[in-house]
Amino acid sequence: MIRNYIFFLLIFQFCSVTLLAQEDSDFKVTIATSNPSQEINDAEAVVKVQGGTPPYKYKWSQKKTPLDASKATGFIEGREQEVVVTDADGNKVKKTFKVEAKAIAEKVNSRVQPAVDFLESILFWDPFEPLGLYDPVVYTENRPVLIPDFDAKTEQKYTLKSWVAPEGNKIEEGDKIAVVQKGSEKSIPVYAPAAGTLKHVVDEGAVIFNPEDKTDVIEQNADQVAEIKYDSPQPVLHPNGDVKKNSIPFIVIWLILGSIFFTIRLGFINVRGFSHSIELAKGKYDNPDAPGRIRHFEAMTTAVSATVGLGNIAGVAVAVSLGGAGATFWMFIAGFFAMSLKFVECTLGVKYRHINDEGRIFGGPMNYLRYGLEKRNMKGLGKGLAILFAILGVGASFGGGNMIQSNQAFKIVSDQLPFLEGNGFFFGIGFAVLVGIVILGGIQSIAKVTGKVVPFMALVYVLGCLVVIGTNIENIGNAFSAIFNGAFSASAMKGGFIGVLIVGLQRAAFSSEAGVGSAAIAHSASKTKNPIADGYTSLVEPFIDTMVVCTMTALVLIFTGMHEVDGMGGVELTADAFGSVISWFPAVLALAVFLFAFSTMVSWSYYGMRSWTYLFGRSKKSEIIYKVLFLIFVIIGASVSLGAVLSFSDMMILAMSFPNIIGLYIMSSEIRADLKDYLKRLKNGEIFINPKYRNAD
Repeated sequence: MIRNYIFFLLIFQFCSVTLLAQEDSDFKVTIATSNPSQEINDAEAVVKVQGGTPPYKYKWSQKKTPLDASKATGFIEGREQEVVVTDADGNKVKKTFKVEAKAIAEKVNSRVQPAVDFLESILFWDPFEPLGLYDPVVYTENRPVLIPDFDAKTEQKYTLKSWVAPEGNKIEEGDKIAVVQKGSEKSIPVYAPAAGTLKHVVDEGAVIFNPEDKTDVIEQNADQVAEIKYDSPQPVLHPNGDVKKNSIPFIVIWLILGSIFFTIRLGFINVRGFSHSIELAKGKYDNPDAPGRIRHFEAMTTAVSATVGLGNIAGVAVAVSLGGAGATFWMFIAGFFAMSLKFVECTLGVKYRHINDEGRIFGGPMNYLRYGLEKRNMKGLGKGLAILFAILGVGASFGGGNMIQSNQAFKIVSDQLPFLEGNGFFFGIGFAVLVGIVILGGIQSIAKVTGKVVPFMALVYVLGCLVVIGTNIENIGNAFSAIFNGAFSASAMKGGFIGVLIVGLQRAAFSSEAGVGSAAIAHSASKTKNPIADGYTSLVEPFIDTMVVCTMTALVLIFTGMHEVDGMGGVELTADAFGSVISWFPAVLALAVFLFAFSTMVSWSYYGMRSWTYLFGRSKKSEIIYKVLFLIFVIIGASVSLGAVLSFSDMMILAMSFPNIIGLYIMSSEIRADLKDYLKRLKNGEIFINPKYRNAD
C-alpha cells in the first residue's frame, strides 16, 4: 500500500510540473530594443507579451518607469538592464537585455560607468544603515489623493464637482471617489490610489486650486482632493514599485561634521568675524608691499566665481523639487557652518604657499598637506595626501570645472539662439578662445576678469530674484512658513524628514565647495603678510554662494510654485520660474549661466594648473601644456555628450575633501593659535591699515 501511495505521489508531481511548464510556455515575453540616436542614455525598450492573464505589470530596473508602462526610455547604451513581467495570476517572467552602444560617445560612456558606480559607492555610502541606527525605508501613514494629471503651471481653476464615496468609507485601490471640474468644461474622475479609510479635504463645490491665489501656488500639494489613511504605516514606493529609501551619504556627513567642528573649535568665527571679513574685502587692510599677486577682494571673487554657478541655478531647483520647500532651510544652515571650514583651508593656503624668485606663487592644499604634516613628523602621510589631492584636482578641473560648464553653457545658449543647435564644436572653439585669452595671462588676469564679471552677474541674478520676490511680497510669510514647516514636518511623498534634511545639506555642501580645498589655491595668491586675514576674507564666500544666492533661487521657485513641478531639468525649471513673472528673463538667465560657466572655468583652470604643476613640475612649459589641454577639454565638453565621464570627474571635486579635511583636523590647533595671535595684534593696532582708511578713521 505504501508503495502504491509513493507511486501516486510521483505521478501527481510529474503531472503538476508538466502542467506548470505548459502554463509557463503560454506566457511569453519578448523585448524590442532601439537606439534612436548617437546621444548617450536615450536607449529604448518595449515589452511584448503573449499569453498569461492581463493586466500585466512591468517592473523595470529603471526606478522612474511606472509599473504599468510596457515601454521604457533613457537606458544607458551598452549596459545590461532588466524587466520582470507579472500577469494577473502572479506568473512572472524575467528578461535581461542590452542596447548596443554604437557611437563613440556611447561606448566611452558605457565603459566609464563602472568607475562612476564605484566612486559613487564610496562617496554616497551610508555608514549608518548597516549599524541599524535608523530605518532607511520611507513610511507614510496616509496617502494624499491629488488631481489626476495636474500641472502646477496651469492657468485653469480646479473645483470639486461632486463626491462619489462618503467620508470615512473603507475603499479599495481603483475605486472612484470624486469628480473634479477643470475650468468650465472638462470633468475629471478621481480614483483611489490605494486602499484605506477616505477623508475628504475639500467640500463639494469648493475650489481646490486657483492659479490666481498665491497661497495655492506656494502651498505644497495644493492640488490635494482627499486623503487615504492606511490601516498601518506603508512604505513609499518608486514608480517601478521599489521601496523608497533615504540614505545619509558619507561625503555629506564628512563635509558637514567638518564645518560644525571648526565652527565650535574657533568659537563661531563665522559670526564674530563677519564684520572684519567685510572690511578686508573692501580693502581696509590691503598692503601694496605685501607678498602675493592679487588683492583680498580679487581672491574672494576668484573663489566665488568657481562656486557661484550652475549649482545655484540648476542644483537648487533639483534640491527643492526633490526635498520641497523645507530643503531651503537646511541649505541655509549648512552654508552658515561652511563659512568656518572655508576660513581654515584658506588660511593654511596662504600660510604654506611658496613664492619663487620670479614671484610665481604655488599654494593650496598640496602645500599645507605636505609641509604642514611634515612639521608634525607625518611626512609620509602628508606627501601621500598631497599627491592624492593633486590627482583629484587635475581630474576635477577637466570635468566639473570645465567640460560640465561648457556643456551646460552650450545647451542653455543654444535654447535661446536656435542657429547654434548641432554646432557645439564651433561654440566650443569660440568659448575656448575666450577662456584662453584670460587664462594665458595667469592669476592676475583671471582675478581682474572675475573681479568684474562676478559682481556684475551676481547683481543681475539677484535683481531678477528680487523682482520675482517683490511681485509676491505679500506672500513672504506663506513662503517662509512653507520652508520652516517643510524642514521639520516634511511630506513623506517628498522623502520624509531625513530625506529633506539630506537633500538640503547635500546641495549646500556641493555648492559652496567648503572643505574641498579649491578656494585655498586662489587665496594663496593674495597680497598679505597675515594668512589669518585671508581666512577672514573667505568667510564671505559661502555666505554669498549658499546663504544668499541659493536661498534666493529657492524663494523664486517657491513663490512661483515651481517647487511642485515634476519632470523638468534644473536650469529649465528655474528659467520657467523667472519667465512666469518676467517673460524676457530666461534670455537674461541664459547670459548669466554663460557668465557663470565662463568664470567658473577660468577659476578652475588655475586650480587645476596648480595641481598639475605639483605633480609634473613648476616650469612654465608644464603650465602651458596644462592650459592647452584645458582648452581642448572646453571644446570636447561643448561638442559631445559624455555623461559618465562628466559624472566621474564631477565626483572628483567631492573626493578632494577626503585628503583635505584629514589635514585640516590634524592642523586645527595650529589654526587656533594663529587666530589668537592675529586677534591680539589686531587689537593692539599692529596690523597694517590702508592709508585712505586710516585717514577716514
